[in-house]
Amino acid sequence: MTTSNAQSVNYSYATVPTQFVEANGIKFAYRSYGKTGDIPVIYFNHLTANLDNCDPRIMDAIAAERHIISFDYRGVGATTGEQGTSMPDMAKDAIAFIHALGYKQVDIVAFSMGGFITQELLLVEPILVRKIILAGTGPRGGEGISDVVGLTYKDIFKGLLTFRDPKFYLFFTQNKVGKDAARVFLKRLNERTENRDKKVKLSVLKKQLKAIETWGHGTPVDLSVFKHPVLVANGDNDRMVPTPNSYDLAKRFPNAEPVVIYPNSGHGGIFQYHEEFLKKAISFLTK
Repeated sequence: MTTSNAQSVNYSYATVPTQFVEANGIKFAYRSYGKTGDIPVIYFNHLTANLDNCDPRIMDAIAAERHIISFDYRGVGATTGEQGTSMPDMAKDAIAFIHALGYKQVDIVAFSMGGFITQELLLVEPILVRKIILAGTGPRGGEGISDVVGLTYKDIFKGLLTFRDPKFYLFFTQNKVGKDAARVFLKRLNERTENRDKKVKLSVLKKQLKAIETWGHGTPVDLSVFKHPVLVANGDNDRMVPTPNSYDLAKRFPNAEPVVIYPNSGHGGIFQYHEEFLKKAISFLTK
């Protein structure tokens, strides 16, 4: 690792500069800060997410204990290239990105589609990973994963009609508790006021949804060969990656911790319960 890859712990996620590194013919945009160390935490983000879609509460809390890095997938935000059309392609890009930064091993915190990519990464280069947190995600071929296409388009349309971010509907339950949590979360995502990432193109949404649909119909993988420590978390009412997938996923990893399920919450359970999630996640990542 070169010292230029790490930024001072004095930064917050709202102020840390965006950097660039080339790998696989792609110029990757990323943000890197927190405590320096040989093994960083890499954050794998969700469907159509750019750098500004990382929850600053989660990023800053991890940065206080570890060095954390977020990045844009190929063709997303400020990262160049055409959007990858499959989870294995995106996993290979992620591996190249990590190697380009000079790391031989990383911990991963992955949310939603990021969890799909992480599983494909393990199939290619398992020794690159030490510990894994998988939130709001499930195994290849998991129950209801391929249905995310119709659900996403429906809630995007609902968001347009109500002038709301689709995540208001996709990530949170539609009772008072969920709606209040959604407003607070979406406000957090706007805390960065300068040097924000480039908006995600509609073509990215279409290609990523197609990749998720294909992955959701894919043949399940034997994850029992991976002995990595794994922590699985979700809300109890996830509509995007149905909650039973979290239990299924944890059973497939031999060294998984007991599944953490947050009550009265949806796909974004770790954002709604970020304080509780962080206590568990930081303990897991630092022990």
